Amino acid sequence: MKSVKRQNNVKKNGKVLKIIPLGGLHEIGKNMTVLEYGEDLIIIDCGLSFPEDEMFGIDIVIPDFSYLEKHRDKIKGLVLTHGHEDHIGAIPYLLKEFRLPIYGTKLTLAILENKLKEHGIKANLKNFRPGDITKLGVFNIETIRTTHSIADSVCLSIETPVGRIFHTGDFKIDYTPIDGEPIDFHRLAEIGHDGVLLMMADSTNAEREGYTRSEKTVGITLENIVRASKKRILIATFSSNVHRVQRIVDTCVSCGRKLAISGRSMVNIVKIAQEQGYLRIPDGVIVDINKTKMIPDEELLIITTGSQGEPMSALARMASNEHKAVQIKKDDMVILSSNPVPGNEKSVSNVVNKLLERGAEVVYSDIADVHVSGHACKEELKLLHSLIRPKYFAPVHGEYRQLKSHAQIAENLGTPVENIFIMDNGKGLNLTKNKCVFARDEVQAGAILVDGLGVGDVGNIVLRDRKLLSESGLIIVVAAINKAAGYVCSGPEIISRGFVYVRENEDLIDNARKVVCDTLDGCHDKGVKDWNMLKNAVRSELKNFIYEKTKRSPIILPIFLEV
Repeated sequence: MKSVKRQNNVKKNGKVLKIIPLGGLHEIGKNMTVLEYGEDLIIIDCGLSFPEDEMFGIDIVIPDFSYLEKHRDKIKGLVLTHGHEDHIGAIPYLLKEFRLPIYGTKLTLAILENKLKEHGIKANLKNFRPGDITKLGVFNIETIRTTHSIADSVCLSIETPVGRIFHTGDFKIDYTPIDGEPIDFHRLAEIGHDGVLLMMADSTNAEREGYTRSEKTVGITLENIVRASKKRILIATFSSNVHRVQRIVDTCVSCGRKLAISGRSMVNIVKIAQEQGYLRIPDGVIVDINKTKMIPDEELLIITTGSQGEPMSALARMASNEHKAVQIKKDDMVILSSNPVPGNEKSVSNVVNKLLERGAEVVYSDIADVHVSGHACKEELKLLHSLIRPKYFAPVHGEYRQLKSHAQIAENLGTPVENIFIMDNGKGLNLTKNKCVFARDEVQAGAILVDGLGVGDVGNIVLRDRKLLSESGLIIVVAAINKAAGYVCSGPEIISRGFVYVRENEDLIDNARKVVCDTLDGCHDKGVKDWNMLKNAVRSELKNFIYEKTKRSPIILPIFLEV
């Protein structure tokens, strides 16, 4: 009753600011948030996530744009916090349905523009810099420099008619970043002093104690490893981590090694970062990956994609001896400068095992400090809360356990429990100057599955069938039937895919064929001529027979041809 009363109070105050998360909550990735006030609507980020194990054949997962479709005339623009896939990866699919301006920092837009070219899409891209204020309808959006595992990341201070909204984007507090531009603490303190109505903050590492180590510590470790080694070295890392790539370049220069680049995304990002001035590579350091065989091992370092064990990545192909230019050999050193993203642990482990089988020495974060996270741990989150001091708080970007942990941090720092809101996708907040409540109505905010060129045409039913096919396989029953006379002219033939190997199970198949014949004869004797009834009868009898003999339940597909 109390929550209903609060919602009614909000309505009496006139217009409300709606915070509508369309992705990024109770999950990792697919980050997308809508701010709506009256006839004005802005979007923060538009990312993708990668499919879970049971999403057979699915390439990527993107947010549901149904709510935006209903309010397309209100959309003033899309604002980007940084250039990671989980924040910009779904934009090509958004732009196939909407025409809207997109605002971002220089590197973010350069990465996005390259992505859009691959899709054959042109967009209205507008650049802003840290410290700029952009007006979109009733929203005044200030961008503040922050630190993350990709350059040119920003957080957002958004002035609205009901008060200031602060959105951190993804961030960590790095006091010694590679580019020498730390997070703007002075401006954050000013914003906190002026007053923040609601803060939405990254929760990815909210369960981790302490601080996230500086990117500089990784650079020092990598340089020490390279300097002490006479082996050929391969480093797998995220292509978007431009600062780490820069440190690897610097290490090559100081240690007298040539640098070769493998992997399409790595090649693209290095090219973009160089063009935009975020990577400085001296002349003569880079060599063609196809010409590395002429370079002595102790003078070569290869940087590659595949740190997450992706099956088609450059490192995975090297580990399987399928890479055209690089073959892993005994005594190579491979450094995985990353941590597995949740869900990728098995893929990474498989690649590590294959590399070890080929005689390579593999170094990863459990062995040496070759990776640091780009997300804030507990003590950094406490510092941010102390600077911003929001009236209301909503943790974002994380699974429920991470959101819950971040909510606990806010409560421990003195934020009243009733002022902390754990949202869900589609279940947002309504704010006025004096109230913040959960929205009464939930908007459509599910996951849209992308399979090849198909967007949203694969749903739960198709996934269920794919799951069944993966577990027990398929049996196809083919027969030609004279429908008028009611007898079988040809067949039935039994075709098995993913169930049993026919040549080694001829008795089972012959008996299955007999079951089908007996079923069709029985239907004929009863005068059954309806196709659907015939198919259901065959499916039911054959299913019972197969389960009795094998304890399996394959998909059974009867196909009858009328003669």
